[in-house]
Amino acid sequence: MNTVIQPKVTLVGAGPGDPELITLKAVLALNKADVVLYDALIDPVLLDHAPDSALKVFVGKRVGKHSFPQQDTNQLCVSLAKKHGHVVRLKGGDPFVFGRGSEEIEYIEAFGVPTEMIPGITSAIAVPASAGIPVTKRGVSESFWVVTGTTSAGELSKDLALAAQSTATVVVLMGTKKLADIVSVYREFGQRDLPIAIIQSGTTIDEKITAGFIHDIEEKAFENKVEAPAIIIIGEVVRESIKLAEVYREAVKYNL
Repeated sequence: MNTVIQPKVTLVGAGPGDPELITLKAVLALNKADVVLYDALIDPVLLDHAPDSALKVFVGKRVGKHSFPQQDTNQLCVSLAKKHGHVVRLKGGDPFVFGRGSEEIEYIEAFGVPTEMIPGITSAIAVPASAGIPVTKRGVSESFWVVTGTTSAGELSKDLALAAQSTATVVVLMGTKKLADIVSVYREFGQRDLPIAIIQSGTTIDEKITAGFIHDIEEKAFENKVEAPAIIIIGEVVRESIKLAEVYREAVKYNL
C-alpha cells in the first residue's frame, strides 16, 4: 500500500550560530523532517535533530562563493516536498531578517505547497548580547537600527546615512566588505569618536571581537584579519560590554 505524500515546507530559523540557541519549536520541526535543506552558517550538529532517514541537502552560499543560486533553492523546496513530503528549510538567524524568507514562502505557496514559518533568534540582537553589548540601555540608547551592509544591488544601504545622524545603536549585517564605506559615512557626520565593535562568528567557539572607534576600526580590523560572517555594532552601548572594558579604559587613559 503506497503512502500518500503530503507536501509541506517549514521555513526554520536556526539562530545566530550556537546550536543551543535554536528554538524548541524548530527542533520539533526537524524531528519530523523528510528532507532538510540547510545553509552554510548552520552548525552540522543541528542535522542530528532530523531522522536518520531524512535527506540532508546543502544549499549554502558564502561571501564571494555563490555555490547554489536562490532560484534553484526555491525550486528544490517545491520538488522535494512533492516527492518526499515534509521539507525543513533550515536558515541561519531569523529568515525574515535579511534572509529572503518571505521570497521563498511566496514562491513555494505559488505552487500550492503549504508552508509554515518558525522564527529564529536573530543575530542582530543575540550576537551583541553574547558579547555583553545591549542594543538598548536607559540613558544611553533608546532605539536601534538593523541595516544591511550589502543591498540586492551590492551597495551599502542608504538608510545608514539616516541612522548615523541619530543617537540610536546601529547594527550592520553583511557589512564587513563595506567597512570603509561605513566608516566614511560616520566620519561625514563628525562621528569619528563613536565606539564600534565587529563580532566575527558570534556565539560560536570561533567568536572573535574587534573593538575601537570609527577613527581606528579599519586598522584594527586589518590587523585582526576580520572576515565574514561578522556583525558590526556602532554606538555608545558598545562601551557597556564588560568584555570590552579594557579597550575603552585605555582610550580614556590616552585621551583618545
